[in-house]
Amino acid sequence: MNAMLDLFDSEIAPGLATALDMIAPAEEADLIMRIDAADLSPFRFQQWTGKRLTHSYGWRYDFETGRFDKAAPIPDWLHPTRERAARFAGLDPDQLVQALLIRYDPGAGIGWHKDRPVFEHVIGLSLGAPATMRFRRRTGAKFERRSVELAPRSIYHLSGEIRHVWEHSISEMDQARWSITFRSLSDAARRAAR
Repeated sequence: MNAMLDLFDSEIAPGLATALDMIAPAEEADLIMRIDAADLSPFRFQQWTGKRLTHSYGWRYDFETGRFDKAAPIPDWLHPTRERAARFAGLDPDQLVQALLIRYDPGAGIGWHKDRPVFEHVIGLSLGAPATMRFRRRTGAKFERRSVELAPRSIYHLSGEIRHVWEHSISEMDQARWSITFRSLSDAARRAAR
């Protein structure tokens, strides 16, 4: 597991780890096919509809109602990928209770945000076209900014400071990209789910 460094070999922020070539090209092609075969629907945030298509397993957060609910279980075909993601992050696979599939068609991206506080660890596998993941945090009246390139078949892990202090976004894509994001529940969400 590597801490992500910028052009000057300084750490972007504590809690960000990345690795290249987490899976083979043939596995990538298979995962893309399976994501496209899933019941993807446009991402909805209140009255706004995003350009990216998504589907959640395990748990889902409804941005229109503000509700956090159980979803269909993570399917068997995602278990080997979840196990690799957990191993990369130093977690037990059973801790990764949510899987989010996303397809970014040309023109799609994700605006600035932090993942919902019900989630703790965020581990993403990037498929298809490369993408730029941007980070920012407020320092006084301005934002401190960083970015990292996500190569096809690469993986990232957000925890600690980069997860809770910094916002992140994905620049709009000009080519198709897919991703699988696994998340663990926060301690408070785990207690509430019992």
